[in-house]
Amino acid sequence: MGSVPCAFRGGMALAMVALAAPPATAAEPPSLATSLAPWWECVSAARDAFAISGTVVLDARGAAKQKATLRLARYDATAFALVVEHPEYAATIRRRAEGVALALPRHGVVHLGEGDFVGPDHLAPGGVVARLVSPDSAAVAALPFLAQPGAAGVAGLATGILGVRYDPSAAAWKLDDTTLAFPAPDTLALRAGDVHVDLVLAPAGDAAALTEWPGLRVNRVPRADIERQLARGARRALEILAPGPTLLDPSGEGRRVPHGSLEWVDGMRVVTLHGTPEEIGRAHGELLAVESHRCIDSVLHVVGTVETIRTGEWFRDRLAGAAARLAPHIPQRHKAETNALAAALGVDPELFAVVNVFPELFHCSGFAVSGSATADGVLYHGRVLDYMTEIGLQDAAATFVVVPTGMIPFVNVGYAGFTGSVSGMNARSISLGEMGGRGEGQWDGVPMATLMRRALEECSTLDEVVALWRDNPRTCEYYYVFADGKSRRAVGVAATPAEVQVVGAGEAHPLLGPGIPDTVVLSAGDRLACLRGRVEEAHGKLDETAAFHLMDRPVAMRSNLHNVLFVPEQLVLHVAHAAHGKPAAECRSVRLDFSALLEKVPAEARDAAAAVRMAPGACFPASDSLAAGIDPQADARECLNGLVWKPEAF
Repeated sequence: MGSVPCAFRGGMALAMVALAAPPATAAEPPSLATSLAPWWECVSAARDAFAISGTVVLDARGAAKQKATLRLARYDATAFALVVEHPEYAATIRRRAEGVALALPRHGVVHLGEGDFVGPDHLAPGGVVARLVSPDSAAVAALPFLAQPGAAGVAGLATGILGVRYDPSAAAWKLDDTTLAFPAPDTLALRAGDVHVDLVLAPAGDAAALTEWPGLRVNRVPRADIERQLARGARRALEILAPGPTLLDPSGEGRRVPHGSLEWVDGMRVVTLHGTPEEIGRAHGELLAVESHRCIDSVLHVVGTVETIRTGEWFRDRLAGAAARLAPHIPQRHKAETNALAAALGVDPELFAVVNVFPELFHCSGFAVSGSATADGVLYHGRVLDYMTEIGLQDAAATFVVVPTGMIPFVNVGYAGFTGSVSGMNARSISLGEMGGRGEGQWDGVPMATLMRRALEECSTLDEVVALWRDNPRTCEYYYVFADGKSRRAVGVAATPAEVQVVGAGEAHPLLGPGIPDTVVLSAGDRLACLRGRVEEAHGKLDETAAFHLMDRPVAMRSNLHNVLFVPEQLVLHVAHAAHGKPAAECRSVRLDFSALLEKVPAEARDAAAAVRMAPGACFPASDSLAAGIDPQADARECLNGLVWKPEAF
């Protein structure tokens, strides 16, 4: 996300002007109500036209200082201009009654939308704060201030309820670590933690024409797309930067709809879906409508705005280009499910299909240990997802138990509104986790998340999973750990559009180092060294708890979105999701019994899913129910070796 949040926080600081006041005189503190008046006229829109300009500096200890300049000019209730400049980016938003423009001068382009626009997600200055502050943001607490008819009411709330006090020694008003002062008339200095804001109030001046962009290439975009992206992006960004109680402690009541249910297990959403693709998609949307829209806003509108500013390319066009090339490789049943989900959410199906290819544009650690590496011989498969916690995907986190008609039931650790898979396990004891690589733009193949889901739905053995990757065109560069609890086998896989490389447990690899017996380890750099060291130190002693802690920091990065430990032969998984300001590795995990969750699905739905393995000529998996493991006594091992057999499909 770069330093955009710094400028965003500076923009939000404009709303805090209402708590400011000029310096004290020697005799007595200044009148807060009188001092607030000119700034409150701007905040409350009593002053129809004005300009506020200044600088925003983020001076966090241990990080490079970030500085942005900004100018916000309001011309009337429908028109404004916002200019933000930073050493790494520059952007101008210009809105008039007839349209809106997002100009990116360093990329030589302006995205321009003209014509009428009707809808709630618009950028008109009138009432903009109420539209951009959602009930899920802590910033909603500021709305009572903005509802005050004049500066006197605001002053009373600030001093009487919030406890704002004047400090003569600093010539500033203070609240905790926030200070506001006026070094000169129409000048404001705000200090809030690491954020320093200096602002100047002035007349608005003349408004430039909407289409006046000399030297810039014009890219025409539907006006609704620009206004919606910027408005919903700002609203969602404020939820992420200042989450309210509903996001910090999301536990709620369970729900049930035809073909699905939502329950909370130790604060984690567990969603059960069953039936045809259309039935599954509709139930998904009905159960997780709010969370799905959060996910869409994070991906399409927050990331979309940041990526558009970073690259100059209109983000939705970039996604649409990827979606068009990936679409021929997506099964019709997945498209039907996505369309039904979009319909339940009231979202354009094409837009929703675009959102669901998002993982292909942004490119974590994984391991599997079994046999001699574990205390009981059981296979443990760990999956670390380090991926963009700063866009708030954790607010849409859910674990899905999916029982599709005619396919293998599976559990998918994912996000509301997302129908693919990045971490999952099926009822045949197959578990999968992926790690992103390079190669963005190589999209003439099956999307990674689609291949992952197909493996969960279609594959009963480890060999079938590897064959699925080899027999289908692939995209980009991805790395995987695939595991099979029935045979206690696991492999690491490196897949590009050109080839598939398979590394077996215990095998050495130039990028991964010497082999560790009965172990597959995938990561990079210092994280790989740390993970290898942990495995080697605990080799032969790893159990369910110790295996999960192999994923602790720093193997998991600060961007750690979720961690999963699969115990596929027992159909058990441990899941930890990130929280706001805390990676998944530092959050509590939840142990889920997939078999028990499946029992909650109606019997007729389970029977319909199981029918695929009872068809004539079907191949049945086999497993060693003895699960003898490794006995420490030599004579006992010799005895057990005569009883253990290699499970093979029949």
